[in-house]
Amino acid sequence: MQDRALIAAIQAAALFRTRVDGAAYASIAAARVRDLSQAFGLSRCRVEITALENGVVPERYARNLNALTLDEQATLLKAVVAVVGLGGLGGVAVEILARLGIGALTLIDGDCFEESNLNRQLLSTIDRLGMSKAQAAAERVQQINPSVSTRAHRFFLTADNASELLAGSAVVVDCLDNLPTRFNVETACRQLNLPLVSAAVAGATGQLTVIFPEDQGLAAIYGDPCGLSARGVEAVLGNLPHTVTLLASLQCAEVVKILLGKDHVLRNRLLVVDLTDLTFAIMRLQ
Repeated sequence: MQDRALIAAIQAAALFRTRVDGAAYASIAAARVRDLSQAFGLSRCRVEITALENGVVPERYARNLNALTLDEQATLLKAVVAVVGLGGLGGVAVEILARLGIGALTLIDGDCFEESNLNRQLLSTIDRLGMSKAQAAAERVQQINPSVSTRAHRFFLTADNASELLAGSAVVVDCLDNLPTRFNVETACRQLNLPLVSAAVAGATGQLTVIFPEDQGLAAIYGDPCGLSARGVEAVLGNLPHTVTLLASLQCAEVVKILLGKDHVLRNRLLVVDLTDLTFAIMRLQ
């Protein structure tokens, strides 16, 4: 009975709008989603999913239309994505995933902002220096899209806690800056049967790959994890904001393809980007 009443309320609140291309669609405003959430004792995400399943588009996702179907947008809202590392790559990834409408985000980082983060980390500001990155990420998500729920973990992922932190996710996004923890994330993803989207940045260059549990994965890129230095080449080349933003955007594109079952996922392949000469190369991983 509640479902019927909710559907009727959504339809009563819907307004017909016209897209830029002239197509008409039924829309519901964020304020009405909030009101219905409170009236029915349901999450805003649940209200938005119900709206989409009944042909009504939450207006915040209107510009996703055509690129995404209503069913695909609903699928994203039902998904749980974990982001490990909330600095340069992670801050941008969280921003994009929240705006896309990923329904739940697990946010993992034990670090706090420092002044050297200000050149590239989207979540860092002068006012947030010393603040937990996980806390800042959770607050930012609520500012962008309160329909997205968050679990913020203000401690570092380790070999001991990785499986517990990542359990329940559909996809894991590796935004880390040290190699041992990358391998810990990959190990946990294998144990939990989860796909992993991994990226790294160094100066004006970056790389991206998608790893499924049965793939060789990080070892095909870095070799045997034993004896690897904690930091990659970014310790020498630095991190530029435009490189970070590009690679995080590409990570989110892969997350969406995985969640929606799309083709051409960057699996068993490594995208290498060099922005000094705009080189984009894809290498097959053996």
